Amino acid sequence: MRLREAPDFHSGLSPLAALLVLLWLPVHVVGMPWLLFKVFHITDDVQINLLTYVIGAVYLLIVGFRFLRRDFDVLCEQPGRVFFQVLGCYGTMLLMNLAASGLLGLFVDAVDNPNNAAVMDMVGQDYGAMNAIAIFLAPFVEEMLFRAGVFGTIRRKSRVLAYVVCILLFGVYHIWGYALSDPMSWLYLLQYVPAAWLLCRCYEYCDSIWGSLAFHMLTNFVSLQALRLVEDLL
Repeated sequence: MRLREAPDFHSGLSPLAALLVLLWLPVHVVGMPWLLFKVFHITDDVQINLLTYVIGAVYLLIVGFRFLRRDFDVLCEQPGRVFFQVLGCYGTMLLMNLAASGLLGLFVDAVDNPNNAAVMDMVGQDYGAMNAIAIFLAPFVEEMLFRAGVFGTIRRKSRVLAYVVCILLFGVYHIWGYALSDPMSWLYLLQYVPAAWLLCRCYEYCDSIWGSLAFHMLTNFVSLQALRLVEDLL
């Protein structure tokens, strides 16, 4: 799991596709939710999230189709390698999450992550839609944006910088909306470091975006079930 063990890495978007993917990042984070709320007067959070991710998924599928097809060939050539990378990263993430939650618990209640609370609130509103978002749409869109777009582009110049920037952006993406009103929420960035680092690592070592996508889907599926269990017990 050492960062200095740089593997052969050939995956990557074309320069034009990378530019189009990176341009979509601010649209996805701010532009699309604002447009749906202000222009189309959609006030339901679940609908806004669903439409934002569906539109983003269609756009990124079109822009990155050749990249996705090429990386799928890599997946088919080495399914065992991808399978064990995903399982290894997931097991490592569970251990790192325990450490991160323990450290975070020294300052705030790790259970009260505002993003998790918002997700569970939306799950209560529309369980089917939130399952589709969390397990299928969000992993695809976020892997294309953060791993294929941010990590893959920066890694051509600096591997370490690619990890640092992608980990930071991925954490900020999940927390910034809450941290603007409550600065203490920035502490929850710590909870996203393990997943963000290991998603980058899984992508890099699988040499295929489908590896990190499978890992992301597995993580969200298990996390959603765990959050529901916690919610039922409270």
